[in-house]
Amino acid sequence: GAFGGFGTTTTTVGPTFSFSAPTNTGTSGLFGANQNKGFGFGTSFGTGTGTGLGSGLGTGLGFGGFGTQQQQTTLGSGLFSQPAQTPAQSNQLINTASALSAPTLLGDERDAILAKWNQLQAFWGTGKGYFNNNIAPVEFTQENPFCRFKAVGYSLMPNNKDEDGLVVLVFNRKEVDIRSQQQQLVESLHKILGGNQTLTVNVEGVKTMPDDQTEVIIYVVERSPNGTSRRVPATTLYAHFEQANIKSSLQQLGVSLSMARTELSPAQVKQLLQNPPAGVDPIIWEQAKVDNPDPDKLIPVPMVGFKELLRRLKVQDQMTKQHQTRLDIISEDISELQKNQTTTMAKIAQYKRKLMALSHRTLQVLIKQEIQRKSGYAIQADEEQLRVQLDTIQCELNAPTQFKGRLNELMSQIRMQNHFGAVRAEERYYIDADLLREIKQHLKQQQEGLSHLISIIKDDLEDIKLIEHGLNESIPIRGGVFS
Repeated sequence: GAFGGFGTTTTTVGPTFSFSAPTNTGTSGLFGANQNKGFGFGTSFGTGTGTGLGSGLGTGLGFGGFGTQQQQTTLGSGLFSQPAQTPAQSNQLINTASALSAPTLLGDERDAILAKWNQLQAFWGTGKGYFNNNIAPVEFTQENPFCRFKAVGYSLMPNNKDEDGLVVLVFNRKEVDIRSQQQQLVESLHKILGGNQTLTVNVEGVKTMPDDQTEVIIYVVERSPNGTSRRVPATTLYAHFEQANIKSSLQQLGVSLSMARTELSPAQVKQLLQNPPAGVDPIIWEQAKVDNPDPDKLIPVPMVGFKELLRRLKVQDQMTKQHQTRLDIISEDISELQKNQTTTMAKIAQYKRKLMALSHRTLQVLIKQEIQRKSGYAIQADEEQLRVQLDTIQCELNAPTQFKGRLNELMSQIRMQNHFGAVRAEERYYIDADLLREIKQHLKQQQEGLSHLISIIKDDLEDIKLIEHGLNESIPIRGGVFS
């Protein structure tokens, strides 16, 4: 997923961040009220309806979420434009500094305690800072520059072209429901597009997201009368979905967010990295750029508040589960392939034996057929020559001083090697070190038990001898008494 959580707004809701200019209704901005920062993360990064990232329904840009789960956002004209600081913003910054350093509310030493309390509230990112009786208090939010609960993470930049026409729709429904009703969903989207027969809606992929949400990636193919077809550009399709009536129809289908999945140009990436987001210290932003593990694929993004950290943790858990599921599938496939390999090797060996047996049978049939064919004919010259050669070979083999003795010696050596090999194979074994340690411990305990038993038996024998000795001494005394 992508990252949300920067800013407070009542119109942009979703787990991803958007580079389009949000439309807010009087909410506080990053450093105060009514800022047009335009850098939107999830619930937008700034307020107001002025110029921002993506004024209008322009080109699309998306940043993926944590890991490989890519969720995109839109980017229009005026990329990361930072408007000039207005007097209201300057006054807001001055009032914040006064509330944190030198409040003049009570006019005595209690103002120093109030300054520390305002500093603590600013660090928390919540509360109001009173500093003057004639000026309204400063509202501390998590977007103020003194809030400590913020960090910088990294998002995966998309690599899809605008010509690919990929648009992301985030549904507030589970993946099982989306997959079971995928055909009805495609038909509904086709009706929203006007039901034009030259347009075809296709689903590129379906992914599970945290909080029972599902990401559906679609693209639309347009067929021309001459038979050619092309994909509708992602920015064009996204602009159509952002129309008021179309957007309301998508919301009825359960769509909470739509984004065009397009890549950033090098100039856009450079401009984003040069200007730190509002509320993020330039030193931290520079350090985040230095610590980027893969500058070609990842881009730093700010995270503010525990809610954003929790959302990122959920996305990471979701991706971990997906990776584990994929690993389990791969492991099952490997096990199945190993079984198939074992079965195949056994079949190959069986077929080899069968081939050899069939070859011998074929040779026997050929011999009998040749004998039957030559029956009644006189021995020919070539056959006589072959018989002479065979007799010569037979004589050489039967000669005791030549090949027969050597063959008998080789046969004896082969039998001895087979016997020794079989004995060595039978005696070859291996015991695990832990198992050997357990066996030694068990034998040691058995030996201690036997020693203890032997000592008990010895003690009992000594007691028996002592009893026998006492009985032998008492028998004469008793005889004298009874006499």
